[in-house]
Amino acid sequence: MLETEGDCAEWAFPAEPGAVRTARGAVRAQLAAWDLASLSDVTVLLVSELVTNSLRYASGPIGVRISRLPGPAAGLLVEVSDPLPEPPRERAAGSEDEGGRGLQLVACSARRWGTRPGRTGKTVWFELAQPGHQAD
Repeated sequence: MLETEGDCAEWAFPAEPGAVRTARGAVRAQLAAWDLASLSDVTVLLVSELVTNSLRYASGPIGVRISRLPGPAAGLLVEVSDPLPEPPRERAAGSEDEGGRGLQLVACSARRWGTRPGRTGKTVWFELAQPGHQAD
């Protein structure tokens, strides 16, 4: 389900394995429509990590919302929501660990990131700078 309103697009995905692939495709298509393909690879990677975390630890629908940020700090705000109220924990993954790097990727790649509680769960969000633009 896609809802768009100018500078925002949002989707709700069922908590099933295909949600990650579907979320990647939806985000990539919307960024292309907004002429933000330069942010596509990193955005899709980080959305994949956060949707995968939601699938692993929460049950229920997973929300993805992307918003264009205007002005001198132009970029993208991405939010991934799920019904689990506990915020995710950053882990220090060892060199042989298969998982535990999702939030590290977000922290290293995003201009800013964080979590916030919602009415029925939590949202993990991150901002990406549009190439050629700086943060506030």
